[in-house]
Amino acid sequence: MRNLFLILIFAFIGTLSMAQELKCQVAINSQQITGDKTRFQTLQTAINEFMNDRKWTNRIFKPEEKIECSIFITFNKSTTGDNYQGNIQIQSLRPVFNSAYKSPVLNIKDNNLSFKWVEHDPLNFDLNTFTNNLTSVLAYYAYIIIGTDFDSYSANGGSEFFTNAQTIVNNAQNTQFLGWKSSGNEKNRYWYVENILNSRYVDFRSFMYQYHRKGLDIMYDNLSKGRVVALNSLKMLQKLHRIRPNLVITNRLMDAKRDEFIGLFTGAQPNERIQAKNILTELDPANAGKYQKMNAGPKK
Repeated sequence: MRNLFLILIFAFIGTLSMAQELKCQVAINSQQITGDKTRFQTLQTAINEFMNDRKWTNRIFKPEEKIECSIFITFNKSTTGDNYQGNIQIQSLRPVFNSAYKSPVLNIKDNNLSFKWVEHDPLNFDLNTFTNNLTSVLAYYAYIIIGTDFDSYSANGGSEFFTNAQTIVNNAQNTQFLGWKSSGNEKNRYWYVENILNSRYVDFRSFMYQYHRKGLDIMYDNLSKGRVVALNSLKMLQKLHRIRPNLVITNRLMDAKRDEFIGLFTGAQPNERIQAKNILTELDPANAGKYQKMNAGPKK
């Protein structure tokens, strides 16, 4: 009986160890701040535990299934005492089937990070109540990371998690912290999740599924077919861009995938390469020069 009890205990502990969804690296840059820096190490540890030890969904993730992501926070000179000011950059990766390659799916820099935190205070979060701006921002991006990952494996698979992110936005409407409201900056947290859940922009989420699951994931077995699917997926983004240019979700996607797109289509057939170059230039005109280099094709 005692052995059975131990087996059940270890099985339960094993289940808990597989429950967390994120494998998140956290780094803090406090170079602009003078004085004692120990609180920043304490904060980094607290954020690391908040992101990695919390169970964000009711799904069971095996260790190898955890979503690889990173958070990089830079504090500026306005940080004084218990009041912190700076920016936060979120990145995440998705493994490609039968490959060692990991595709970047998120690269978001959010310049509206501000919060109050007393060293050693616990980082508490409740999905249905705004309690702290730091934990609300972190939880918002945790759900964005998870939703984006799920969208890349199944059509609209991340809806539940994007809805949670939108709940966090709604709970923050009465705060004075920046980044949560529809007014002002159209590149903020409010608009990012609004764009994702807006039925007018459904082509964005269709792209995420088609490009990754139907395109990248089959390239090990059929490179040319996968590249054709990837090119057709880009046409979804082009259609979306023509409906509404300069959407925050499209801009952030280009920030994440610009180099990947160039690498993928530089090696394509000339007609595919030209199509991809023209679409990418239309989507991301500020970086047109980078796409023009695709004309030369793959290096011999």
